[in-house]
Amino acid sequence: MSDIFELFKKISPAASTSQGAPEFLVAGLGNPGREYTFTRHNAGFLAMDYMTERRKLGDLRTSRFKSLILQTELDGHKVLLMKPQTYMNDSGEAVREAADFYKIPPEKILVLSDDVAQEPGHMRIRRSGSDGGQKGLRSIIEHLGTDAFPRIRIGVGAKPRPDYPMADWVLGRIPEEDREKIFSVLGCVSEAVPMLLDGRFDDAMSRFNGVSF
Repeated sequence: MSDIFELFKKISPAASTSQGAPEFLVAGLGNPGREYTFTRHNAGFLAMDYMTERRKLGDLRTSRFKSLILQTELDGHKVLLMKPQTYMNDSGEAVREAADFYKIPPEKILVLSDDVAQEPGHMRIRRSGSDGGQKGLRSIIEHLGTDAFPRIRIGVGAKPRPDYPMADWVLGRIPEEDREKIFSVLGCVSEAVPMLLDGRFDDAMSRFNGVSF
């Protein structure tokens, strides 16, 4: 009997797979490898994992477009979820490849990333804008040739002093005292994503840009 239940577990994620080409692309940014799982730079990966688990969408297992992907349906929208496996600084390669293949315009590409300009427990939704020093966003802007794509930026806190190396900071593990705040924000991200797919930007920004845990 236990074998049957294990089979059901393997089959159930496939039930969420949508048919037809995706209309939207949602990319969570981070670095592949277990050693990076709970680092500040992997807030985008964590947000994606939280959302797929909470909404029972299945796992991002298929390898394509230099990413782990899941083609699914989210609140009535056909979506390609992706976690680029190129490492953060080359995230744009994966995003552009998928966007070109499915002919998804920049305004329908939603990016989830970390943000050192915000404290843990905060998030910010923007319709477009500069990379703000985030190299994954910079890579996407360079490869798409525009910054006119929406993004959700997840606060991970600023480095403790000006001379602290930024790479060491973002690749450092999220400390225990910040994890609960950041994980609480991930729940908000999961709620905000379908609102943005619906085009409800003003509602989402009003509701979540002032959130604080």
